[in-house]
Amino acid sequence: MNFLIGLALRAGFGLLRLMGPRLAPALGAFLARNLGPITPAHRIGRDNIAAAFPEKSAAERAAILREAWDNLGRTACEYVHMDRIWDFDPEKPKPGGRISASAETVALYERLRDDGKPAIVFSAHLANWELPAVAAAKHGIDSAVLYRTPNNVAVAREILRLRKDSMGVLVPAGMGAPLRLARALEAGQHIGMLVDQRFGRGPRVMFMGREAAANPLLAQLARRYDCPVHGARAIRLPGGHFRLELTEEIAMPRDAEGLIDINAATQKMNEVIEGWVREYPGQWLWMHRRWR
Repeated sequence: MNFLIGLALRAGFGLLRLMGPRLAPALGAFLARNLGPITPAHRIGRDNIAAAFPEKSAAERAAILREAWDNLGRTACEYVHMDRIWDFDPEKPKPGGRISASAETVALYERLRDDGKPAIVFSAHLANWELPAVAAAKHGIDSAVLYRTPNNVAVAREILRLRKDSMGVLVPAGMGAPLRLARALEAGQHIGMLVDQRFGRGPRVMFMGREAAANPLLAQLARRYDCPVHGARAIRLPGGHFRLELTEEIAMPRDAEGLIDINAATQKMNEVIEGWVREYPGQWLWMHRRWR
């Protein structure tokens, strides 16, 4: 069965590849906008947006959710086109290219590459959330990126095949992941992780006005290795374009002993992400039980 699923996926990815980096994401957006609202996830997203933005009208909240479905559909169909979407050359930026970044962001990437120190970079399910990891690799940053393995073996194999040539070392989430990320930091690498989803065993933080369980892993590693922490995101722009942003080092809260406070640092990272979500609410993955 997994073999047949793998064949079907490869055929589907091949068809999306033939459609090109403009038409395929447009098709994904169309399907997500029209099929998403008939799924149970639509109600989850609607309730989450209503709780996060009680001051907005029903029409405004509906527009955010519609855009979120559009973004999800585009992101799903952009997987097979990451090599075509990435057209950014920091040495010779192309006007009108699909990927853009400020001179300050490029300088930050180059500093992370050249400073000889490990660093932690967090991100979130915003716009195309694969792009920050791709950007790190394209800037020559030695990195290890945590990713969640799909439950289906065939799906996991195909997704890994698409990702492996465009990112750094891929670390599957699981019991061994913290140790592998720790070893990467010890080796002077940079580690990256999406930290905006629910983690039932984690500390409670305030996120979008409500208490939510958060993943403390990056804060724990920051405390242990006392290395810089940055945030990275991509912003979706009209016409299939993206803007990359990388923050300066974010000062992590410390306890009375001068060590990074794990709970407070986890809260700090979530506050940064909340700011991103409030800036572009339609580009976040609302269809997730973040506050369960």
